[in-house]
Amino acid sequence: MNDGSKKSRRRRSSSILYQEPQESIEHLSDQAAIPNLNANWVNAKGAWAIHIVLIVALKIFFSIIPGIQRDTAWTLTNITYMFGSYLMFHWVRGIPFEFNAGAYDNLNMWEQMDNGDQFTPTKKFLLSVPICLFLASTHYTRYDLTYFTINVMALLGVVVPKLPSSHRLRVSFLSGHPDDRYPDER
Repeated sequence: MNDGSKKSRRRRSSSILYQEPQESIEHLSDQAAIPNLNANWVNAKGAWAIHIVLIVALKIFFSIIPGIQRDTAWTLTNITYMFGSYLMFHWVRGIPFEFNAGAYDNLNMWEQMDNGDQFTPTKKFLLSVPICLFLASTHYTRYDLTYFTINVMALLGVVVPKLPSSHRLRVSFLSGHPDDRYPDER
């Protein structure tokens, strides 16, 4: 029936969650050929300290704004750090450099770090920072239920994508299926 002159629409599942497939041999060899500059900086000297500096800077920034109480300043610090962390490590896929033939195009930064290995020292640190910030913000908001609910939702939004069960798991409701985003690359 299909004579090749018409492009047929490929059927896919209407599921919200889908698993990103493993890389092909070509992508694996491209990944091994050149170091990944996009994800290797997290193991460099001072890379861990920048998270603490950012949190302190955010706390100072929100504290000096007139009219913002200590409870709100801690919650805003928590939400802002969590949002930035999610955006940087889990939302953006690929790398900004064009020297590896698209070897990392389907991986977010968390999956690129340490060659995808779980529970490395860097990943343990980056998992513990949001948890410690949540504990501090919960303590300084005096365990208020409203602030606690907001802070725990922000924490879950950042910690769940870091878990091994979420490795290569995508939510197509938020970002769309990759085949829909790049229809010309089929």
